[in-house]
Amino acid sequence: MPDDNPAPSDQATSDQSETPSKDAAQNEQNDKDKDKDKDSGGTLRKHPILLIIGAVVAVGLIIGGILYWLHARNFESTDDAFVDAHLVQLAPQINGRVTSVTVTDNQLVHAGQMLVTIDSADAQTKVAQTQGQYAQAVGQLKNARAQIHVDQDTYKQALADVAAAQASADNAARDLARYHALVKLNVSAVAQQQYDKARADAQSTAAQRNSALRAAQAKLDQVRASLTQVSAQKGVVDAAKSQIAQANITENYARIAAPVDGHVAQLSVAVGNYVQPGSQMLAIVPLGIYVTANFKETQLALMRPGQPATIVVDSCPGQTLHGHVDSIQRGAGQAFAILPPENATGNYVKVVQRVPVKIAFDALPKECVLGPGMSVEPTVRVR
Repeated sequence: MPDDNPAPSDQATSDQSETPSKDAAQNEQNDKDKDKDKDSGGTLRKHPILLIIGAVVAVGLIIGGILYWLHARNFESTDDAFVDAHLVQLAPQINGRVTSVTVTDNQLVHAGQMLVTIDSADAQTKVAQTQGQYAQAVGQLKNARAQIHVDQDTYKQALADVAAAQASADNAARDLARYHALVKLNVSAVAQQQYDKARADAQSTAAQRNSALRAAQAKLDQVRASLTQVSAQKGVVDAAKSQIAQANITENYARIAAPVDGHVAQLSVAVGNYVQPGSQMLAIVPLGIYVTANFKETQLALMRPGQPATIVVDSCPGQTLHGHVDSIQRGAGQAFAILPPENATGNYVKVVQRVPVKIAFDALPKECVLGPGMSVEPTVRVR
């Protein structure tokens, strides 16, 4: 029992001895911190120019940041941009074997310059055939027109025959009328035989007149038929002329010329190749290239056509090209995708879309090569 009581007093003595040492260490550290503060304050008081320089630097940074913001807010830029052009893809419109290719890769060509020639023997044969059909149709048209004159002359002769028959019929009718009047006055005034002859003559001449009228009508119908034949033959001539034009067009398809000025690209045809309609032969990159810049829709608030733009091209280091906003597409690119988004179904998360903006070059550089697909970084001044 006497051995158990001294332990707490020993522990207390140990704690009391450690506490002053800790307090002394803490007081010593506090004194050091105060000394440092006094030293630093004293240093700044001894060197006030440091305070001035620090203040000037801080003010300069603030002013510089404000000026940069005021300047940067006047411009909109993007790195989602590339050189673009309306590529001209050339393909044959007829079957045939290639007989000549007069251009090579990347060659500059001009509108109307001959590029590829296809064997056109079949097309030339078709042209000759249609020309022969046209000549035959023209000959038949001339014959039909000549037949009209013949039929018209025949119709005139028939009308003359009608007039003669009409005169004879009128004369016979008058004779019969006179005899008939005499018979009414006196039956014995005219012999029965003479009366019968007058009546027979009247009937005969009337029948001849009617026959002449029918013959004249037939001749008139023949004239009308001849006129119809001429009209129909004109249609045949026009059809033959159209066939000649179509044959000439087909023959021209055998000679493929450049539709625009530009550079040859993707040349995939050679002499001896058998080509079919629609098969790709080559492409032409026109000289009128431009920039398609995909700006965020939040960048378009102040963007308008005609605003100036500077263009940095990766393939032209050290050069800054100049251009202007030509037009802004009415709609974001996703609206023209094969599978446009259906925002009416499911959950919707708003995403800032990009809108293609066409930027035209003011002048193209002569020292560097520009072509569709090359990356550029345009900056448009919107204020």
